[in-house]
Amino acid sequence: MNTPTRPDLPDRLSSNSRSPFYNEGFFEYEIGIRLNSKERTNVEEYCISEGWIKIPSPKALDRRGQPLLMTQKGEVEAFYR
Repeated sequence: MNTPTRPDLPDRLSSNSRSPFYNEGFFEYEIGIRLNSKERTNVEEYCISEGWIKIPSPKALDRRGQPLLMTQKGEVEAFYR
C-alpha cells in the first residue's frame, strides 16, 4: 500500500488567496480545525501559536463585498481529515 505523505501543517494558514499566509499546496487535502476541542467548519484563517481563528461574519461585509472576519481565541488544533 503506497500512501502519499502529507506535509506538516503550518503554524498559520489562510484559505483566502489574497492573504500572504495562503498556500495552495495544503488545500489538496481536507483540513480540519478544532477550537477548544470543538471542530469548526467555517474557519478562514488560523494561527496555532497565537491561539486564534478567524471566521466570516454572517452579515457584515467590507467595502469590497467580502465578509468581515471575526477572531475567536482559544486552543487551536489543525489536522488532516
